[in-house]
Amino acid sequence: MAGKTAAGQPAPAEAKTNGAQLAQDQTTFAEHVPQGRLTAQRGLYAGPSPIVSKDLYSEVLEGVVNRGRDGVTLEPSARVSGNTYFGRFPASYWQRWTKVRQVRVEAVVSGAGQLAVRASDVEGEPRTIEAREVEGADQASVEFDVKIDKFYDGGALWLDLETQAGQRLTVERVRWTVEPPEKIRPTAVTICTMNRADDCLKNLRALAGDLQSLDTLDAIYVADQGTDRVDSRDGFAQVAADLGDKLHYITQPNLGGAGGFTRGLYEVAGHTETEHANVLFMDDDVLLEPDLVVRMTAFSNLAANPVIVGGQMLNLLHPHQLHVGAEYARLEKLEPGVPVEHSLHTADLLGVDEETGEPNRQEKRLDAGYNGWWSCLIPYEVVKAIGYPMPFFFQWDDAEYSYRARAHGFPTVTLPGAGVWHADFHWKDWDEWHRYFNLRNSIITAALHSDFNLNVVCRTLMAQVVRYLLGMQYGLTHTLIKAVEDFLEGPSILEDGGVAAMQEIRAIRAQYPETKRHDATEVPGIASNDIGIINAAPRPALQRLILVKRIVDRLRGRSRFALGAVPNDEAHWWHVALFDTAVVTDASQEGVRVRKYDRERMFELGKRAVKTLNRLRKEGHAVQAQYKRALPQLTSRENWKRLYRL
Repeated sequence: MAGKTAAGQPAPAEAKTNGAQLAQDQTTFAEHVPQGRLTAQRGLYAGPSPIVSKDLYSEVLEGVVNRGRDGVTLEPSARVSGNTYFGRFPASYWQRWTKVRQVRVEAVVSGAGQLAVRASDVEGEPRTIEAREVEGADQASVEFDVKIDKFYDGGALWLDLETQAGQRLTVERVRWTVEPPEKIRPTAVTICTMNRADDCLKNLRALAGDLQSLDTLDAIYVADQGTDRVDSRDGFAQVAADLGDKLHYITQPNLGGAGGFTRGLYEVAGHTETEHANVLFMDDDVLLEPDLVVRMTAFSNLAANPVIVGGQMLNLLHPHQLHVGAEYARLEKLEPGVPVEHSLHTADLLGVDEETGEPNRQEKRLDAGYNGWWSCLIPYEVVKAIGYPMPFFFQWDDAEYSYRARAHGFPTVTLPGAGVWHADFHWKDWDEWHRYFNLRNSIITAALHSDFNLNVVCRTLMAQVVRYLLGMQYGLTHTLIKAVEDFLEGPSILEDGGVAAMQEIRAIRAQYPETKRHDATEVPGIASNDIGIINAAPRPALQRLILVKRIVDRLRGRSRFALGAVPNDEAHWWHVALFDTAVVTDASQEGVRVRKYDRERMFELGKRAVKTLNRLRKEGHAVQAQYKRALPQLTSRENWKRLYRL
């Protein structure tokens, strides 16, 4: 952990990387007395990186405008709107979840022009709340006090700017502020990292560069579980000096995302003088908008009751796209990431809805089931009431924790405008070793937090088995079977936090050639020029009939094509099942996978899957009871202390 010596000089990075030294140099978390009004969000006019469009922060409707990070200048006859993703103040969420009923818009203004606070309703219809003309201003302070009302079902607030002919207007330091609570919660950011040293260091620099604005941030924990360590980078010593005693750098065994994020909860809980503290989880590989910390911590500080506050994810490869407005999980169907009704999903935030022609704005207020841990703030009251996350290694740890919290009266709120950019999920292939954890942990979560209808669960899993076998994904089929078998082992499978399971599933999958990715010009045993694209037919209207036909053809060893290339977005079971050998593009678009029909393996895995799912149907409820009994121990501080070897 990074800190300072008695003389006030930054301690050498290497002197602070041993987790055993934490107790010597640790933040003690206590509530703060507020110093003036609390900033709920900043009005920014450019993003943290050139790859991010400024139009996500403000939209130039007319004229010549110069937009900087903390200010904007309008030349004569120009108009700028803050009715954008980062420019909007999510009034509906503040009205529903906090007791705040007034927000102040503050700005420093020079020149002449008009400032107007505008609002939308649940249908997106705009209205002007208040407008003000300024003339000859020189660094003048302009304030609007705006009621947070008429927003219960939806709507937002924003600031618009305008100049007439002959006017020039500069607006800087726009702040949305609210009356503070009596005490400010201390907040710790926790970054879990594993061999992404450069990405993690970049985000530490982003936090250090904006530290003056992050006055609610008390500590930053980095749980480094990799062999390529963050403190090995040349820039680490400088960022450690910049962050001073706020930075706590910890090395620990690789316990996956669950182990990395939980370490922040563990440390805060062990060094807090108040239960009114926050821990903000953040992925190591995100492109960070530091104002996310401002927005999420302010919202949490003024929530009427403790809630989990989730940040939204924007797609890093397509920075103008919102991944999902709010999501939930269909537990018994083992399906995460389902968009809530009326939620935007893979939406172009700079575009319009294809059906309505209206801009893609999230006007309706949504209730989330859970929030991904790319950015998610958890109040300590939740930890005190329900314990720590499950030692899942990773996958479904975020959903399980939110559903457990909801059962204890702590809902999850996904806050619009609090966004980070994360690698697009659909560019990651489903057929990977982590699919084991996704499947196993989804079954455990369903067992803990649903009625666990085994007919539905088994039917869902069998449908996946059939699709995988028809698609010649034998390693993925084995992955599914192993996940179910390990669930049936009971809670003991979680004893080591998932380390052995990770090693075992990787070894199992290595036996299946189609799990390996190849360069398209170097496919083993196949000449590159012999591989031509064979496109898929449209989705069958009578899918059950086609399913039966494909199964019969596979059982008889019949195929339509000996060899062909299949684009990733066309690798449907009904198409790939027509091949003896299909060269399928990997979702990453960086190579291909070769799927070959293997009748013997298909029969072997099919029989094993049926046997395993019959076991699940018979034994599932008894195993469910075991997990429920073990839950308090699995999520206890003592269990995590053991896993951390402390």
